[in-house]
Amino acid sequence: MDFELSDEQRLLQDSIARLMADRYSFEQRKSYQHEPDGFSRTLWSQYAELGLLGLPFADEYGGVGGGAQEIMLVMQAFGRALILEPYLATVVLGGTAVTLGGATEQKSAILPAIADGSLKLAFAHSERQARYDITDVLTTATRESGRWVLDGAKSVVVHGDCADRLVVSARTSGDRYDPNGITLFLVDATATGVARRGYTTRDELRAADIALSNVSVTDADMLGQPGNGLAVVQGVLASGIAATAAESVGAMESMYNLTLEYSKTREQFGRPIGSYQVVQHRLADMFMTMEQGRSMAMLATMMVDHPDGAERAKRIAMAKVGVGQAGRFVSQNAVQLHGGIGMTEEYAVGHYFRRCMVIERLFGDTAHYLAKLALEVN
Repeated sequence: MDFELSDEQRLLQDSIARLMADRYSFEQRKSYQHEPDGFSRTLWSQYAELGLLGLPFADEYGGVGGGAQEIMLVMQAFGRALILEPYLATVVLGGTAVTLGGATEQKSAILPAIADGSLKLAFAHSERQARYDITDVLTTATRESGRWVLDGAKSVVVHGDCADRLVVSARTSGDRYDPNGITLFLVDATATGVARRGYTTRDELRAADIALSNVSVTDADMLGQPGNGLAVVQGVLASGIAATAAESVGAMESMYNLTLEYSKTREQFGRPIGSYQVVQHRLADMFMTMEQGRSMAMLATMMVDHPDGAERAKRIAMAKVGVGQAGRFVSQNAVQLHGGIGMTEEYAVGHYFRRCMVIERLFGDTAHYLAKLALEVN
């Protein structure tokens, strides 16, 4: 993959940067948190107008025809601004599930609605008992009178409280850990039997725990073939890890710049703290670690569409570990070099810290992926 930006990609990068500079200061972000959905619906409409919501979708489905590299540019910009909108949940996770698993009719109905901002999706796969095992699915889909009946529960569904439709994984055959037998369904979030408990997460975004009790869906709501949903889940998670890796890099950039500027203005013993060699060394370490994280985010972007599933999983795991470690190092140093102000709600650096820590655990934490890589070696 060539990471030298084309003219179109530079235009995309510049337009998002301008929008974030104009509409997403730290104070503006605070005001968006207090809106009913926990994010700005006005900005969501602007994302649609700019083509950001249809960025990864093909032209025939109302999209722009972009790919993983364009998503990387968008997510880096969003990471710098700490956006609250459900872009990851709707466009990256939900959109990828429909793109990979949906029939032509489903793509024609859903993807244009995502692109124009009228439909929000959430990817409901994780369950409380599963931790990071993506094959551990207890939610069931039972065939009854020509329909499917869903029963079970999903936990920490990112932006599940505001989604119009849910992409739900359920077991149609096999036992609890069987990689076969997992099927994906599109479920109306307001359907009878769907109960959602929404809440604010530690990074000021939104999520929901979802209970499914006797929820009825049809064959037309199924994404892909019965029992073959795991491959789609793996593709969705690869896209999500690549996107959040890029977002983490954007957050690290902001933390580094905030810390560098603070070191020039904060004085101790009559001198700016940035004049002390120990602080300069810490800043240099932050910068080098951030660039290592950027390289790992690029690796994840390269592997999103790799045809070899095993190779993709290995490289994605490497990227997840690398970005997670980089995000933790840069975040901790940014807060420490700011001193007490770095821990306050009124200052941005602590909010970046929390977002990076959430990203480190999203889709599996660093220890989980290190264990997977260790099994590869042995």
